[in-house]
Amino acid sequence: MDIQTLTVGMIGTNCYILSNENARECAVIDPGDEADRIRRAAGGKRIAAILLTHGHFDHIGAVDALREEGTRVLIHPLDAPMLGNAELNASRGLIGRDIKVSAAAEPVREGDRLMLAGISFEVLHTPGHTPGGVCYLTGEHLFTGDTLFEHGWGRTDLPGGSWSDIMRSLRRLLPLAKKYAIHPGHEA
Repeated sequence: MDIQTLTVGMIGTNCYILSNENARECAVIDPGDEADRIRRAAGGKRIAAILLTHGHFDHIGAVDALREEGTRVLIHPLDAPMLGNAELNASRGLIGRDIKVSAAAEPVREGDRLMLAGISFEVLHTPGHTPGGVCYLTGEHLFTGDTLFEHGWGRTDLPGGSWSDIMRSLRRLLPLAKKYAIHPGHEA
C-alpha cells in the first residue's frame, strides 16, 4: 500500500492519500484544505472515499472540492453535525470564518470494517477530542486524527471535547501504538 502524507492548511493538518500499487482509485483521510494540491498528489486516481477522523474545520475543509460522483464521505454520527455548523467545527471561533461541508456523509461506527479503494479499514471510536472521533486501522497503520499525536494528544476545550473520554481513548490506543505505525492529524 502506498501512503502519501501532505501537510495542508494554516494549522498544518496531515492529510493522507492511500492507494494500492497500480490502482485507479484512492482513499483520502482528513482533507483539511488545499484540494487542488491533494488532487494533484492523487496522481489522476479517482477519490473513492474520504475518511474523516473527526469534524473540525482543519480536517474537513477540502471535502466538497474533492467529492465527485460516487465518492463516499465517512464520519462518526456524533461528529456529523459539525460538517454543517461552523460553531461546532470551531472554524468561526478559531479562524473567524465559516467552513462547512455540504456533502452528505455516511456514518461509521466502532468495529465497522470497510473496503474502500481496495483497502480494508477497521474503525475504532476514540472520543475525547470530539464526541465522534475515530481512528482508522489498515494493515500495519493506524490513522489517529487528533486523538493521538507523536508527542501528546488533541485538545479537549473545544465544543464536545472531554478530558475523561480522551484519557480512556488514549489508554485504549497505547498498546496499539507499540504495534502499528501511527499517522497523527498533526505533527510528524
